[in-house]
Amino acid sequence: MRILHTSDWHLGRSFHREGLLGHQAAFVDHLIEVVDSESVDLVVVSGDIYDRALPPVDAVHLANEALARLAASRAKVVVTSGNHDSAQRLGFGADLIDRAGVHLRTRAASVGTPVLLGDEHGEVAVHGLPYLDPEAVHRAWELPERSHQAALEEAMRRVRADLASRPGARSVVLAHAFVGGAAAPVPSDSERDISVGGVSLVPTSVFDGVDYTALGHLHGAHVLTETVRYSGSPLAYSFSEAGHTKGSWLVDLGAEGVAATEFVEAPVPRRLARLSGTLEALLADPAYTADEGAWVQATLTDDIRPAEAMERLRRRFPHALVLTFAPHSGPGTAPMTAPVTGRSDHEVALAFVEAVRGAPADAAESALLRDAVEACCEDRDLDPAEVVA
Repeated sequence: MRILHTSDWHLGRSFHREGLLGHQAAFVDHLIEVVDSESVDLVVVSGDIYDRALPPVDAVHLANEALARLAASRAKVVVTSGNHDSAQRLGFGADLIDRAGVHLRTRAASVGTPVLLGDEHGEVAVHGLPYLDPEAVHRAWELPERSHQAALEEAMRRVRADLASRPGARSVVLAHAFVGGAAAPVPSDSERDISVGGVSLVPTSVFDGVDYTALGHLHGAHVLTETVRYSGSPLAYSFSEAGHTKGSWLVDLGAEGVAATEFVEAPVPRRLARLSGTLEALLADPAYTADEGAWVQATLTDDIRPAEAMERLRRRFPHALVLTFAPHSGPGTAPMTAPVTGRSDHEVALAFVEAVRGAPADAAESALLRDAVEACCEDRDLDPAEVVA
């Protein structure tokens, strides 16, 4: 059986206010092409189909299109809900949709009931575990503690109980969690914290004995063991993912378990670039020519903060989205220590500008700061009759 493992689509998400729906649609096209060209038998999507519980209408339309195209393909499909999804909304109509070969698994109550498939080597039991919020399942499942590990251990107890009744069946498990061994994978900035009591990590040993575990939640592709892997998100959702290679895992499940794996790279509609240097260097250095079409995060190291920095930067890098300042030295690196007692608000504001920028405000800037200070200080609710001339 050939399996395509993907996760964390986050349909409807934007990137620093840049819409990504067109890029996400390009990934869906790619996914369908891989299913066809690689003769995929099973597509597993391990959670976070949407970016939020109430997704925008266009994202729902794209999800509907994706699932409809997968249903019309040669592959069966198992989809689970992630911590960003609304389990109730994503799972609506699951019993009916099952008949189309797309199996939505979003309810904790269904844990332990597999999707049963088969190939020339026999039966394959696919257990889709939705994101299991420890707070939600603690009482219902009578867990010994509120933790992700306790929730997943109970889920896997139910899975193993089912597998024990199917001697010879191979197993595939989908889970959405932060899983790691001795060296836990490093999360990216775009992943929502799911820790409970400061703890979110679940050991890989929870999935011992499973032929293949398809994980979701982390946005980078990670190989924890030969049989426990993250596919990562198909697109970068933060600049911390600039070094990621995005894609899906193609897994061949043989008679004895995983026989082969291959990472299939996803298309990159627009890559990310993290640049650092003085503004003049970024604008003039030919080494940055390849980054002119990228989404750019720039860190300026000028000792004196340049005026109109973002506007000037976008003349060369029109897709610059984030600008930060980290001067090597100079006034902007030292804290302000001068006392403010006895100085007007306007004088304090002028001192702040000079301390940060390394140069005093000009006359126009000084006038603008004065207007701002006076506007903030004015009490608009004061009775005019009480004003003393």
